Amino acid sequence: MSPYDPSAFPPFAVTVDLVVLTVRRHALCALVVRRGEQPFQGRWALPGGFVRGDEDLSAAAARELSEETGLCAHDPAAPDVGNGAHLEQLATYGDPKRDPRMRVVSVAHLVLAPDLPAPRAGGDANSARWAPVDELLQMDAQTGAGLAFDHERILADGVERARSKIEYSSLATAFCPPEFTVGELRRVYEAVWGVALDPRNFHRKVTGTPGFLVPAGGTTTRQGGRPAQLFRAGGATLLNPPMLRPEV
Repeated sequence: MSPYDPSAFPPFAVTVDLVVLTVRRHALCALVVRRGEQPFQGRWALPGGFVRGDEDLSAAAARELSEETGLCAHDPAAPDVGNGAHLEQLATYGDPKRDPRMRVVSVAHLVLAPDLPAPRAGGDANSARWAPVDELLQMDAQTGAGLAFDHERILADGVERARSKIEYSSLATAFCPPEFTVGELRRVYEAVWGVALDPRNFHRKVTGTPGFLVPAGGTTTRQGGRPAQLFRAGGATLLNPPMLRPEV
């Protein structure tokens, strides 16, 4: 075996890109920032940035989320990155031409949270906003100028991850406040899946799935009408039986 020759390998960088999803006005929305620098200056992009030499990937993702938007995320495997949204690794993207500056490998992360406030821009972002995912995924066809880099693909992968995971896991509760009604949880499923669900069947399924929900011991009228019972997320991480997506 020949000795290691660093000059034989071109320099490359590692970045983190964030698919931040929430439910706003009964629609699944993603966080995007308008780039303030080249490349793709002025284009909308997912929040993210370069990983520092002494930085863990999850810590880099949490830092970029905070710097560019003012939001905070929590990774159960890395309790020192802060409290807030659910954070998990999504996938790695390494097409040699994905970034015109140099060879850049991106480790994308998925962030899920309840209805979040308007974000604030920072870092190299000029502005930040929540936008319906359907609008973002159709930008290319409508305007000829879609999301920067390969962020449309990353966003699509993140949305599909979220749609799949709420079928067999309790992750849908990450979109809810600590105490929520069955109706509020149903609207999460409807927003993420993009379908209408029968309220009675949904109530029967979620309350009958062991460990999914536990009564919080109170009621609320914030949805209007009669008081609705409040629940919290139960201890189950996997749902048995799963909440299967309706065929559309």
